[in-house]
Amino acid sequence: MASDPDAKRLLWFVFAGSRGGLNRLKIISKLKEKPFNTNQLSNELGLDYKAIQHHIRVLEKNNMISKVGEKYNVMYFISTFLEVNMETFEEIEGKLDKSK
Repeated sequence: MASDPDAKRLLWFVFAGSRGGLNRLKIISKLKEKPFNTNQLSNELGLDYKAIQHHIRVLEKNNMISKVGEKYNVMYFISTFLEVNMETFEEIEGKLDKSK
């Protein structure tokens, strides 16, 4: 499937073109394994809870993740948009891993 250039541009911006992109990349990599809540992501990644909350808001705003539940029962999943564009995400992930 040909990748959507607008989607590709958005993914590059969210994960490589803005501060915190590497942390957002790590969050998505974890969510690819299984759904997590904010506290679990904080523990898994060793990042501050407030930082996770910020990155979650950015990812939600850009349609990278979706949530199920309310308040303390919220679980985060990879969005359908990101699933469709997973090839582009993995390309970005690979390029950023090499640049470390």
